[in-house]
Amino acid sequence: MASNELYLFYHGLLLPKISHTGDSLKCFESFQMQDDDVVVVTYPKSGTTWMQEILPLLMNGGDFSKVLTIPNWDRVPWLEELRIAEVVDKLTPPRAFVSHMPYHLMPPSFFSSKAKVIYVSRNPKDVIVSSFNFHQMASFLHDPGTFEEFMDSFLSGNVLFGKWTDHVKSWRNTDLGDRILYITYEEMIKDLSGVIERILSFLGKNMNKETLKRVSEHCEFKSMKQNNMSNYSLVPQDIMDHTKCRFLRKGIVGDWKNYFTPELESKFNAVIFEELKGTDITVSWDGAHN
Repeated sequence: MASNELYLFYHGLLLPKISHTGDSLKCFESFQMQDDDVVVVTYPKSGTTWMQEILPLLMNGGDFSKVLTIPNWDRVPWLEELRIAEVVDKLTPPRAFVSHMPYHLMPPSFFSSKAKVIYVSRNPKDVIVSSFNFHQMASFLHDPGTFEEFMDSFLSGNVLFGKWTDHVKSWRNTDLGDRILYITYEEMIKDLSGVIERILSFLGKNMNKETLKRVSEHCEFKSMKQNNMSNYSLVPQDIMDHTKCRFLRKGIVGDWKNYFTPELESKFNAVIFEELKGTDITVSWDGAHN
């Protein structure tokens, strides 16, 4: 069980105390969404930072000033975290936010507004590998133990924001209609420009081909990794030790194959498939072990 010194429990979910407090969660619950707000929702380690880079560029016509001068956690803040109280009044409409919250825990104003949602999902095998490495470099998270031990925690939901399957299921078949767009991390890797065009269409915005090309090139993982406003290099080493692991690590699909044995893969698949049974959710498994 994770240490109570590191985490607080919120409706059964583990949240890190470094960025969440009782007060921040009260602010989250009473947050007033505006009709032109856009919220990117992800399960942790599914492309949140990537979307914090992309969204401001699409919402302000390709203006690079914010992504090059404002840390990502302030330009597209988390709805449920401490920092939002400090930065929300500095945001100019249309505002962009990120959240790791499941659908049913979103603030009441979200449901009564016309705010749009972009839900980004990722192969859970790559999610768990990214999370495993993140736990090793983040001092505010518990020691993950061996990969097999961490996988057991992941499958039981004893990790940040609970079970992956619960999260993705909560955001499917909602009452949001055309207010929600589903994209995958794998699609972003395969065809970033195409995904960006889909997001632009969803937001009702246009961008000329030259600007689209510049934005797409800037938002390639290798380019974003060099942006100090996005790569978390501004975070002190005693909080995130980049000598152990870079926050923006590889940005690839299929790294799970370097961690899963065939036995662990079989166990993992069985649990995920069982919990997704009866849903229309498909997973980009990216092949399997030979």
